[in-house]
Amino acid sequence: MRTFSLKAGQVQKNWVLVDAKDLILGRLSAVVASYLRGKHKPEFTPNMDCGDFVVIVNAEKIKVTGNKLEDSVFYWHTGYPGGIKQRTMKECLNSRFPERVISKAVERMLPKGPLGRKMLKNLRIYGGENHPHEAQQPKVLDIASMNSKNVKRG
Repeated sequence: MRTFSLKAGQVQKNWVLVDAKDLILGRLSAVVASYLRGKHKPEFTPNMDCGDFVVIVNAEKIKVTGNKLEDSVFYWHTGYPGGIKQRTMKECLNSRFPERVISKAVERMLPKGPLGRKMLKNLRIYGGENHPHEAQQPKVLDIASMNSKNVKRG
């Protein structure tokens, strides 16, 4: 018996819609990374981009556990001497681009290198309820019903 290896022409990509309202950030990111990678499919091939397109709405309404809103800090450098900047997760969620928190969490769960960057392009994140991908007829993925720990109540 030979090992099945998916070819580029055999890849079937679907569209998946996820509502991030009241979902835990890490659990949401793990499921989304798995769908972007294609691990939910029986024909998964590690060296191919065989995952689905994922659309996330309500990115600004995600939840985190513990003190991560104040303790989790994102750093970046401007390129100038002494140009290190920082922002807490709470500041990021209340800023102009709250979807960057989910984007960074998913990015860190994907493979590093060209394949991971290609997979990350299949992720679309929107802060509000609306998205422009109705024509693709995305299937709704209910992450909240997968496990009771995926949702933060209260």
